Amino acid sequence: MNLPNKLTILRMIMIPFFVFFILAGFIPYNNYIALGIFALASLTDMLDGKIARKRNLVTNFGKFMDPLADKLLVVTALLCLLIVDGGQRMCSNQIVALIAVLIVVAREFVISGFRLVASDNGVVIAASMWGKFKTATTMIAICLMIVVNELSAVAPFFKELTMILFWVAITLTIVSLVDYVVKNWNVMFAADKEVKPSKEENKETDNTPKFDPNTGEPLQ
Repeated sequence: MNLPNKLTILRMIMIPFFVFFILAGFIPYNNYIALGIFALASLTDMLDGKIARKRNLVTNFGKFMDPLADKLLVVTALLCLLIVDGGQRMCSNQIVALIAVLIVVAREFVISGFRLVASDNGVVIAASMWGKFKTATTMIAICLMIVVNELSAVAPFFKELTMILFWVAITLTIVSLVDYVVKNWNVMFAADKEVKPSKEENKETDNTPKFDPNTGEPLQ
């Protein structure tokens, strides 16, 4: 197994540890530990793709597991932040915070569906700049939300800053989704190419009885 794939697996392994520490309020400095795990996992997400492309180590395993690990990391982190204090780190309304998380989850499902259809048609869809901005902003927003209570105790404006950054990430999530769908709409609804049978196939499938033109008897 090559290095990029090992980094991807490491990111997957780190997710349960992140969940444990962010939910373990009884452990001193649990949020800082969770932040360190999430930041390290995000770093592996950035490194594995770059290493794979630079060293020509791209594999089918990496193509499948890398985006899956990325989605699991982000969605898990957002769900944990909802559980910890009812989404108060995202906004003051729990229902609104839940809707925001559902938007992120829905976007990932839609993008995965498009990629699956594109792959079946032999089309490779490259990541857009909007998607890259969304990913970077979301990662930073999650990092801040993990320790926003500790930061707010030092400087109260950090709570408002964190919320603003989170909603910027949600806005970019919607924009990147619309951009992705508009640019790749033809991939989802592309008509299947009709394969015309060859003359030999037509002869083999032609069951019309044939008769001898001279005797009128059926040919064997």
